[in-house]
This record gives sequence, structure tokens and C-alpha cells, in this order.
Amino acid sequence: MSILEVENLSISFNQYTDGLKQKNVNVISSLNVTLEEGEILAVVGASGSGKSLLAHAILGILPNNANISGTISYDGEILTAARQASLRGTEIALIPQSVNYLDPLMRVGNQVRNSVKVGDAVAAQRKVFERLRLKSGVENMYPFQLSGGMARRTLLSTAIVSGAKVIIADEPTPGLDPVVIKEALENFREFADNGCAVMLITHDIESALTIADKIAVFYAGTTVEIAPVENFNGDGEALRHPYSKALWRALPQNEFIPIPGSQPRPNNLPSGCLFAPRCPIATPECELAQPEMRELRNGRVRCIHAT
Repeated sequence: MSILEVENLSISFNQYTDGLKQKNVNVISSLNVTLEEGEILAVVGASGSGKSLLAHAILGILPNNANISGTISYDGEILTAARQASLRGTEIALIPQSVNYLDPLMRVGNQVRNSVKVGDAVAAQRKVFERLRLKSGVENMYPFQLSGGMARRTLLSTAIVSGAKVIIADEPTPGLDPVVIKEALENFREFADNGCAVMLITHDIESALTIADKIAVFYAGTTVEIAPVENFNGDGEALRHPYSKALWRALPQNEFIPIPGSQPRPNNLPSGCLFAPRCPIATPECELAQPEMRELRNGRVRCIHAT
């Protein structure tokens, strides 16, 4: 069952140029994703493709110069700013990319305890710290005293104890050793198996494939494909979009074939299909309009040539 739906989300930012003139820079266009209860959706794509902005839009923490269109619904109701504020940290939890989200003036044990909504907060915090191999003395430390890996485990702890129905993990594993990465990923799988919906934003496709149910591929601020995890196999023949196939073949464990060209900048987007300038099967028709997302072979794709 769908618990969170993002439909035709577009985000732009007002920016000042020379002479105090303003311009509007579009960074996300017609983005669509759906989170299902009991499933993990991994969101992958190059830096600058809009992955973290999607998370911030869902939580309502974009800066004031952001312009948003489209709809975000949670549990069947539109997410207004007031509803986002009431659900943030309770029913929708973020494990942020930056450890700067930790309060520098509060001991980390207390920060985790503040996320406990039911039961003994101290016991819950100590149990999760033990589970994530954070020693007992860590609870009395301030964020500046933590290593990068310890800080990330602290952020992960807040989500584990929150009891949230939706967890958005934005690059949660950099800086962690392989054992802790494996345990963190297993925790996300456990969340989903207990009915939670998890969005895992990551560059690490290989790790995502070990726990995800579906993969959403982002490119230049939009979704180009959403596919079952089993489609990421072999030489990518089961994938639908040319970018998804090229991204899969570019991995070291596959053919390690680089994708010619580079992702366009938000202030210089091509007309029509955003991937067309780099696409080996592009035709003049691809330059006319950005394709709509459509259903295809138990997935979704934004490409007029996909079969």
C-alpha cells in the first residue's frame, strides 16, 4: 500500500544576478516517486540529480527562495507546510547526509532520547547505541567529540528509536566501516519488513541492490526510471531507459564503460528529453518535449523509445 506519493514535483530557486536582477533556476522537473509500506525504494543517480532536494521537499525544509509545484501526499492526504512540521521527526524521519544536523550544544545521548516517542527513552537510547557499537560513554559526548562514523551512527540511532512510518536515509553509510555498513543496511531492511517505508538515497548501487525492492534512477532533476531490483542484472537488458542501462554498465563490476558527456547544469538544461544529448538512440523527436513517465514491464520509464 502506498504511504507517500510524489507527483510531478518541480522545484526552482530565485537567485540574484548582476544589478540585483532575479532569475529562476529550475533544479527538479516533473519528478515522480511512490513509497510503499514494507518496501525499500533506493534512489540513485549522479551528484546534482535532485536526490537530496527530494528528501528536503518531502520534509518541508527547503530554503525560503524555493518555488515548488506538484503534489506530495502522505497517507492519502496532501502534505501542507503545517502537516509536514507535525510529522517531521515523528512519522517521517530523516537520516541526513550531513552530520551538522546534530545539535552542537546537546549531548548526543539526549538528542537520541528526544526522538523516542513511546517507552523508556534512556533504555531505548542505550539499547540502540549498543546495537550500533557505540560505547556507553558516547552518550555523554558532544557532537564535536565524535568521529565521522560515530556521528553517522548517532543519526541512524535517532531514526531507529523514532518509530517513524517513513524513513528517508540520505547517504547514510559514508565514513562507516564495512561491518557497520552491513548492519545499517540490515536495519533498513528490518524497518521495511516491520511495515515501514524506506527511501534510501545513495551513490552505492551495489549496496542498495542487497536490500532494496525497487530502484528509482534520477537524472538532471527528474526520475527517468523506476524498476524492480531484479532488473539490475546481467548486462542490464531488463532495464528500460538508456541512462539506467549506461549507469549499470559503467559500474566497475560490469563492463566499466564510461558514459560520454556530462549531466547538464540546472541553468543549461536541453529542450525535450534531458538525456538526449548523451543518448545513443536519440532522434529529433526526443528534442520536442520531455517524455511523460509511463508504465512498462512492471516498472516506469521516461523515454519514448523504451520497449
